[in-house]
Amino acid sequence: MKMEKRRTQLMRADGRSSCELRPVHIHPHYMKHAEGSVLIEIGDTKVICTATVEEKVPSFMRGGGKGWITAEYGMLPRATEQRNVREASKGKVSGRTMEIQRLIGRALRSVVDLEQLGERTIWIDCDVIQADGGTRTASITGAYVALVLALARLVEEGKLEALPIRDFLAATSVGIDPEHGVILDLDYNEDARAKVDMNVVMTGAGQFVEIQGTGEEAVFSRAELDELLEAAQIGIEQLIAVQRRALGEWAARIGEKKRSGRGGHRVKEIVIATKNAGKVREFAALFAKRGVEVKSLLDFPDAPDVAETGSTFADNAVLKAEAASRRLKRPVIADDSGLVVDALGGRPGVHSARYAGEDKNDARNIAKLLRELDGVPMEQRTARFHCALAVAIPGRPTAVVEATCDGYIAEVPRGEGGFGYDPIFYLPEWGKTMAELAPEEKNQISHRAKALTKLDEQWEEIVGGKGRTE
Repeated sequence: MKMEKRRTQLMRADGRSSCELRPVHIHPHYMKHAEGSVLIEIGDTKVICTATVEEKVPSFMRGGGKGWITAEYGMLPRATEQRNVREASKGKVSGRTMEIQRLIGRALRSVVDLEQLGERTIWIDCDVIQADGGTRTASITGAYVALVLALARLVEEGKLEALPIRDFLAATSVGIDPEHGVILDLDYNEDARAKVDMNVVMTGAGQFVEIQGTGEEAVFSRAELDELLEAAQIGIEQLIAVQRRALGEWAARIGEKKRSGRGGHRVKEIVIATKNAGKVREFAALFAKRGVEVKSLLDFPDAPDVAETGSTFADNAVLKAEAASRRLKRPVIADDSGLVVDALGGRPGVHSARYAGEDKNDARNIAKLLRELDGVPMEQRTARFHCALAVAIPGRPTAVVEATCDGYIAEVPRGEGGFGYDPIFYLPEWGKTMAELAPEEKNQISHRAKALTKLDEQWEEIVGGKGRTE
């Protein structure tokens, strides 16, 4: 892929590759009084976003049974290198500020069920305390989390039955740099010299809410436009993963709907995001009783190759499932799993497959792990295999189920079966390592088997539109 090539070859002034975000941090509940608030940091750009609930709507909307979301945006005078006069002192709001406020408001409204919200207004305030490019896109990404937190409070207070939010929402910038070509997440200096710059707002389902693009110094082709949008999608997928972490358990309730009788979504075919025949057989056995046809990535040569950039197993599973579902326009299940060792602070974690290097060598991974645990007594060698399954269905919130298998790390490998870390994963209740178990025994207790059981138990709820994380 073009973007994959750029990601590995071209380095920018701050050391990033062309298709790499700046460091992103979202700090929830940042303000004491607001119903929802965050501080979002994207590189050196910092924005405080708050969401305030007002139990009324504008006069022109009264009696209509719908709510409203509106936004205000501003910058501190020294958010930039040179002090700017406060707009309040000027006595008027600039055209730029008005444009950004309207963008934030309509972007958020695009993913909110205003009827389910009821006749109340959510005021979004985005205050830039430090600007280094991308303030409007950071405001949208942060404001979304603040909005969800405010609505979550209404749910907790019993004023709403469910979050009136259909999907995730995030925004980022892309551009064409004279030296590096298409780049993601422009800082101030990059934005100033870009030949083309663009702001993109997308939902978690990969649908566009808004595209603002202009050729500052040059025209651009349809092929370049496609590449810009591809870069934006990569960035927005990663931003949504950060939003999920900031929202915690509420992330799983995005898209939750009030129950009104029976019904649901009939899934007739599902794609398992793997080329591993063994995994496909496991899912085929699960779905056979439901009459669901199971396919794999071997059936779709054009399926995307998604980089596992998440910091958790769930993040990676969601990235893979949503990317494949968008490309294939089909329901997709993706998994990510690995080993978590307590004495190593959770390592190898999401890096389990490549712990000793990029070539995915099981023997070297085991050797490295045992070296790091040398001298650690058995009672402190607690560990668990962790599996996360993500289910992405077009038009539905992505659901995640997770499960673990607990054990200890043995001092020496034992057993010839299994793969990965199985020879050193000791199960005291069996008196064996995972590699010493018969296949039918392993299938009773493995992390993947437990996750599949949870998936089976929650399937009707998932296809009915309610995402869950356990």
